[in-house]
Amino acid sequence: MVPKPHSLPLFFLPHTTVLLPGVVLALAVSRPDNAALVAKLSKAANAAGVGDRLNILVGCVSLRSSVDESDASGDLPALERQTEANNSSAVVKAKNHDDRSFYEYGCMARIIRLDRTVTGGLQVVLEGLSRFHITGITQQMPYYIAEVEHFKETSLDASDIPTYTVVAQLKRLSRELIAVLKSVSSSSAVTPLPSGSSPLTNNIGALRRLEALINNSQFQEAGKVADLMLFALDVPVGEKLQFLQTDDINSRLEKAVELLSRQLHMIKLSQKINTSVDSSLSKKQRDFLLRQQLKAIRHELGEKDGDGNDEDDYTELAKKLDAAKLTSEASRVVQRELKRLKRMHPTQAEYQVCRTYLETLAEIPWSTATDDKIDGETIRAAKDQLDHDHYGLESVKRRLLEYLAVVRLKSRGQEHSVIEKAPILLLVGPPGVGKTSLARSIATALGRKFHRISLGGVRDEAEIRGHRRTYVGAMPGLIVQGLRKVGVVNPVFLLDEIDKVGENNFHGDPSAAMLEVLDPEQNHAFNDHYVNIPIDLSKTLFIATANSTDTISPPLLDRMEMIRLSGYTYLEKQHIAQQYLLPKQITANGLGIGQVHVSDDVLLKIAVSYTREAGVRNLEREIATVCRGKAVEYAESLEPVSSGAAKKKYNPIVTVDDLETFLGMEKFESEIASRENRPGVVTGLAYMGSGNGGLLFIEASKYPSCGSGGGGLQLTGNLGDVIKESAMIALTWVRAHGFELGLVDARTENPLANNDIHIHAPAGAIPKDGPSAGVAMTVALVSLLAMRPVPADVAMTGEITLRGQILPVGGIKEKVLAAHRAGIRKIILPARNKKDVEHDMPSNVKAEVTFVYVGNMWDVLNEFWPETVRPVAIVESRL
Repeated sequence: MVPKPHSLPLFFLPHTTVLLPGVVLALAVSRPDNAALVAKLSKAANAAGVGDRLNILVGCVSLRSSVDESDASGDLPALERQTEANNSSAVVKAKNHDDRSFYEYGCMARIIRLDRTVTGGLQVVLEGLSRFHITGITQQMPYYIAEVEHFKETSLDASDIPTYTVVAQLKRLSRELIAVLKSVSSSSAVTPLPSGSSPLTNNIGALRRLEALINNSQFQEAGKVADLMLFALDVPVGEKLQFLQTDDINSRLEKAVELLSRQLHMIKLSQKINTSVDSSLSKKQRDFLLRQQLKAIRHELGEKDGDGNDEDDYTELAKKLDAAKLTSEASRVVQRELKRLKRMHPTQAEYQVCRTYLETLAEIPWSTATDDKIDGETIRAAKDQLDHDHYGLESVKRRLLEYLAVVRLKSRGQEHSVIEKAPILLLVGPPGVGKTSLARSIATALGRKFHRISLGGVRDEAEIRGHRRTYVGAMPGLIVQGLRKVGVVNPVFLLDEIDKVGENNFHGDPSAAMLEVLDPEQNHAFNDHYVNIPIDLSKTLFIATANSTDTISPPLLDRMEMIRLSGYTYLEKQHIAQQYLLPKQITANGLGIGQVHVSDDVLLKIAVSYTREAGVRNLEREIATVCRGKAVEYAESLEPVSSGAAKKKYNPIVTVDDLETFLGMEKFESEIASRENRPGVVTGLAYMGSGNGGLLFIEASKYPSCGSGGGGLQLTGNLGDVIKESAMIALTWVRAHGFELGLVDARTENPLANNDIHIHAPAGAIPKDGPSAGVAMTVALVSLLAMRPVPADVAMTGEITLRGQILPVGGIKEKVLAAHRAGIRKIILPARNKKDVEHDMPSNVKAEVTFVYVGNMWDVLNEFWPETVRPVAIVESRL
């Protein structure tokens, strides 16, 4: 008979463990109070000479909080005992900063063995004996001692039919449950464990010993059977505690039967479901299930599989998406895709597609923006920034300052300005005039992030709109990729070379795809095929660049605000070279600012004699060549010289005479200076397709016809259809007005009798087209037939009609600047182009060039030969 003392030292069990009578349990000793108790009792036992077979009685109670046997936070402070209902169990609470508490119902146990673990710790083997209830605490340090009241033991009455029935049902359910657990154990290698399985499921030996104990138990041992079965089952801790504190034996047996019946039903139902699912699993599904089990096993062992911790990756991805501040529509799509991703295994092909899509959505800036805090100081700073970065370009700077002023007015009274529709600018001009660098300066002035998208050579619509996710290797378009890179919704996007976008083909029409991007009325809901969720582009400032608008589709051109950047004059090039290009190249070639001095005259000579362009790109290359030459001289001056030789002295000044040493012979000379004033030779003006202007020389010659009566026309010089028609109109007008021009003596005579005409435009390898050569061809024919030369320093442009009217033409600024660079000092223009000169032309060009505005061919001819035109004829023609 085991004694039942009324005072017991307390041994604390983990909050997940409940010790019942008859159960043998091994536990590690790591809590300070448990360790102190075991050390005290072990020392007393050793003094008594009992060896390893201990027979020490302790009271085992379960902790209520999450503190378990691994807690080594020191001794508990003083306890204040109070009782509360929790899962129908009384609790003793510790009033301290950790709020530790333990249940006041426990099991008296005998420490039957004390072992040393491989890690050097202690392990005790406990055997549960009987239930008790704590009535008070008598000691707290170094371990607890409590006053206890033991439960009264009552015997079962075999003659009582309800009691006999409950005991029989208990044994039957126990045997049936053990049989089910044994069958589950044999198949658990390839199927998941059913819900409610016992911790002993994978221990066949323990199940067999438990089964033998039940079969050999007597009627009076039914309580012991109930305790063992409840401990072995995976029953919630709260229900085990209720079972522990139940005093009446009959009530315990009824409770045990109820729990066993429920657990048996759960295991059978779970086993049925697993069996049904297992029969329909394909090989891939079974492999997936086995991998999941393997993953769970490795997780329990503290290992990571080769793919990493997928659950952590999923959680991290979900956090990124939550922090992305998605729109409502995007949130719905993300939640749906996250559910799909969670159901898939990483080895599935669709897994990476879904994951990449979600990562893309997480990286798109749905609402993150840079603040446009515009005030008066900011506008002045932006003006200074633009003036510092670029010389000239006043129209562009004025438009940008207007934009900033509007933003400031719209943002008054608001902490952050909100721009509903940003303008879409198109900078049109020849290469090298600073379109790209100007866009970068705009981003700096606005304080926004800058991203450049090169559209040259884009042939596929999917490069703009993205690929649909059904394709292998699908990815977003250039617009969405740019947003991912900058990370804000209001950057400055430079759409470079928009005039080089490919035409409509079997890959789609890239220009048509740009319509939605650049339409202020549509781009608030831009739809990328890959993302397939509307994206707001209305806050993005788009700046497109082009050399010419001829290849841009009219609908696309209509959506942009066009600003023309014409070429620079020589004076502007001189300023740009002195302020920007020269300091940049001196530093780039390893020299100091004071180690190279180039005067304005030298820079002007480089621009005039070594470059002939609208921009400054080649000018920068020539300046770089000069700087490299000076770098060689400076490096040679630093080298040691042999004895007796004079050290070469370095001269930082570059003169005009030095240019031939660095740059070679002059590459360009004045075309006007090399030409003679001969009849039939006229200087016209042309607009090149790349945005440059240039001189177009027209040469006319006559020769005897071969019996056709004369008047034949031959054209050479790689001329297009439009310019050929201008030549035919010019010839017709001259033949119709031969008498008024003084070429014949009677109106009925033919000024081209027995002669044919040949018109040629030099530089035949260069294609030439356009209507602006009509005036020059007419003057060339009159000069040829009247044998009157035209001054070589006079240029002209304009379109002629059959009635002699002169119509306006385009590209006036580019043509005038090209003529000015070539040395032309007098230009004849259509009268309706006068406004182009007054508004767009640099002041120094207007000061150095004389402009003559004409309305018909008689005004042009009077400018050259007023004495040869009959006044009466002029009046008649004007009527």
